[in-house]
Amino acid sequence: MSDVFDATDALVAFGFELGVLKRVRRAGWWQAGVRDPESVAEHTMRTAQLAALIAAQEGASPERASFLALWHDTQETRTGDLPHTAAPYLAKPDPRAITADQTAGLPGAARAVVRAAVGEYEDRESPESRCAKDADKLEMLLQALEYRDLGASSVDEWLASGRRDLYTGTARELAAAALELSPLAWRRR
Repeated sequence: MSDVFDATDALVAFGFELGVLKRVRRAGWWQAGVRDPESVAEHTMRTAQLAALIAAQEGASPERASFLALWHDTQETRTGDLPHTAAPYLAKPDPRAITADQTAGLPGAARAVVRAAVGEYEDRESPESRCAKDADKLEMLLQALEYRDLGASSVDEWLASGRRDLYTGTARELAAAALELSPLAWRRR
């Protein structure tokens, strides 16, 4: 088999790489005592959904915010999910550089759309990128509350981080409300 891919092979190979996100676990939760933490893919799905909801409330494009959120952690196929405790020992990987490597063999249009999404997300200049980042933080906060409800008592650090540095009023309101609701509140509606 050749190491040179045509455009179709490159897209399929990237699809296989993205599948790794279903197996990469969010490592910080192990430090909180969670035995089987969510995968990066599971985190990404709810983040993309929340990004759309936040953007709709903020008057931004729900589709674009959700799209940006879909790509925000794809670099973790190459790095794994690094917990915050690794920060003093490792330089933070540059998401744009990793994405450039991941997409180098893709056909031009596919390469451009992924790189643009990651760049926009990382820049935090567009309303949609700020909604996507807020969704990332809010998703972590919701997950911390769900894990706490299941018995992981050491999640205060994640709860604080989930409320810190939120850009939008909608995300701040949602975070405050989440702290007051049971993770099963949806069943009473």
